[in-house]
Amino acid sequence: MARDIVVTSLVDAVVDDLRTLVVQGDLAPGTPLTEKDVAERYDIARASARAAIERLTAEHVLVRRNHKTARVVDLGPDDVRDIYRTRTYLESEVLRRLAHDRLVPASAREANAEIATLWADGSYAVVEPDMRFHTSLVDALGSARTSAVYHSLAFEVKLCMAQLQGRQRLSPQIIVAEHARLLELLEAGDGDGAARLLDEHLARARELLAASLGGEAGPEASRPSSALPDQDAAPLAGSPPEGQPGGVGARASTTQEAADGPPRHRHP
Repeated sequence: MARDIVVTSLVDAVVDDLRTLVVQGDLAPGTPLTEKDVAERYDIARASARAAIERLTAEHVLVRRNHKTARVVDLGPDDVRDIYRTRTYLESEVLRRLAHDRLVPASAREANAEIATLWADGSYAVVEPDMRFHTSLVDALGSARTSAVYHSLAFEVKLCMAQLQGRQRLSPQIIVAEHARLLELLEAGDGDGAARLLDEHLARARELLAASLGGEAGPEASRPSSALPDQDAAPLAGSPPEGQPGGVGARASTTQEAADGPPRHRHP
């Protein structure tokens, strides 16, 4: 009897594209995906479509309950909090290890500079470079198993970030400032300080997202950023200081003010 062989590269391509559609919101939470749907969308065999759905289900991109049709995952406030707390546990220890060696990966600096450029252009589309910043820190540890564990969370984290930033609740100005301060702390060898700032950084995103998904935000959502200390005498996030793209190094009076909107170009 002939064995069914699925071409892995084809399945990989379909899986990657479906992941992208979910993150971009083209496949909304709760959308059903059947083998027939996937086979017709990509003009592939049902066996390949089945393999893609199984992969996405294993990665928690899709959920299937009681052998029913697979659906795009629909994250709620409790899911978000669990995902972000798991991130915090793992990334905090990574930062302590990197600080011990005063190791600051160049790829993290590059990712943060990209976020600053996007913010200077008035864009909130920073999910990919933001995730790349954090992933580069984990990968810099040089542990294949630690990276594998973190990458297993990567899609859920990216989906959380996409949902939050799509609502323009989290200011790229604050993201850039806190990322920059994290790298300074690593360079100074202050692992505990970096871990504390990371907890603040992720807790704000966690609670803003939980609230935007129907939960009640904790106090972390409105706590001013410790990376923006001169808050009383500085402009809002909508008005980045001259010569500082995207508000890098700018100050915001409150987290909510920083989330009110991207920079606006003024005309004389």
